Amino acid sequence: MPVAIRTVVWSTGGVGAIAIDAAARRPDLELVGVWVHSPDKVGKDAGELAGGEPLGVVATDDADALIALSPDCVVYAASGPERDGAAVPDYVRLLAAGINVVSTSSTSLVYPPSYFAPQWRDQLEAAAEAGGVSFYASGIFPGFASDQLALLMTTQSKSIRRITASEVALNDHYPVADVMMNGMGFGRPLDFEPMLKTPGFIEMAWKAPIFLMADGLGVEVAEVRGSLDRELTDRDIEVAFGTIKAGTCGAVRTRAAGVVDGREAIVIEHVIRMARDVAPDWPTSDSDATYRVDINGDPDIHCVMTLGRAEGHAAGRAAMTSTAMRVVNAIPYVVAAPSGLLSSLDIPTTLPRYAFG
Repeated sequence: MPVAIRTVVWSTGGVGAIAIDAAARRPDLELVGVWVHSPDKVGKDAGELAGGEPLGVVATDDADALIALSPDCVVYAASGPERDGAAVPDYVRLLAAGINVVSTSSTSLVYPPSYFAPQWRDQLEAAAEAGGVSFYASGIFPGFASDQLALLMTTQSKSIRRITASEVALNDHYPVADVMMNGMGFGRPLDFEPMLKTPGFIEMAWKAPIFLMADGLGVEVAEVRGSLDRELTDRDIEVAFGTIKAGTCGAVRTRAAGVVDGREAIVIEHVIRMARDVAPDWPTSDSDATYRVDINGDPDIHCVMTLGRAEGHAAGRAAMTSTAMRVVNAIPYVVAAPSGLLSSLDIPTTLPRYAFG
């Protein structure tokens, strides 16, 4: 067996905890360090922080100490304020130190050429080249369901008029109040303007998978058009980040459409609820999450993928596992790839080594 890939997991939240457990289980990966943000987690065993048995790996908030371990790869899974642009300085530092990075935090980097901040992208590219390593961001949506799944379905196409990739999810498990309330508007009245309502934000947030699919299919996107809808809950809903009061937002629907040759040709739709009975007229799912790919063309193609069991399960666990494993399974491929910023178009299908057992 080849030498195990020395791996650090950055954060012990929902996705990070799954990545810790997965890395510790695999013989081709060696978990050598874990970064934490909260001082009360420093010095604790990473396995216990992830909800499992002790692993003999002590969590730290000392980035220099983790870099000094000379890991081959960091699984960057920070959420909340560390998402997207705020994580770039960490990425640059790690890449320049010769450490590959796989991330679920910066969804705008699932397709680096379309990244909203070209100057930051240039810094990342320069750091990766200097360190001789690679960076890869993925997840489930944005990520697999909004790029590779859709592109796989198109391998059956003679002609395509429109591709729609959509997610319908119950997100009552997500614990970061700032993201859910101020970012998306949950638990707020409809006159509150969340970050999602900022002009151009939806277009920016979803253009990466749109441009990735366009690149894979060899077409050019002239513009991206975005829209936002919200629905109120008529009752209080208890969720991971608190209580959503009756009369406030309990469901959010976004749509981003890439225009090709004058028509909306590549569409991303996203429905998130805090309870299954909110916004009953919108598309629904009995699972943790449902992902659809609908292709209008010759032939028409409709693919539905569900994650998790039906009602009665721990909501969101399956989607978080899928998100984490998209990058954990990619580690060997990213480490082996030429240096630079990667997308799913640049590496083979990231098959899950050692998943059986």
